[in-house]
Amino acid sequence: MTTYSAGLRASEVIALKPEHIDSKRMLIKVENGKGGKDGYTLLFEKLLNELRLYYKKFQPETYLFPSSYKKKAPLCYESLRSVYEDARKKAGVNKGPGLHTLRHSFATHLLEAGYDIRKIQVLMGHKSLSTTKSFNYVSSKF
Repeated sequence: MTTYSAGLRASEVIALKPEHIDSKRMLIKVENGKGGKDGYTLLFEKLLNELRLYYKKFQPETYLFPSSYKKKAPLCYESLRSVYEDARKKAGVNKGPGLHTLRHSFATHLLEAGYDIRKIQVLMGHKSLSTTKSFNYVSSKF
């Protein structure tokens, strides 16, 4: 849910810390994203509610999604991918076999909801607008 709702890369989800969640401004801070860039992405109310429930239950100390083996270490990519694959299969979704599909969907759905392509570019952390446009190839509005 975090990957899709915020349009994050797997590496960005893994690196999230509780203090990156800014519920006052409804933003998620992305530290050291692709290319070493910092930035922000959207925090939607539904995700915030889920993260609050998750936080109360698991009370992560360092990373928001810590490794189950080493509590102070982040979740590994393979574990994140496995969670995605299990959820995808359970939901009966046959398309979009990769975790990155959720990032594509985030951008496409924002475009279809009327967000400006330049704003989506900033949220996605893209240098080039053409990179952002390539994420929206399935949109009926593009």
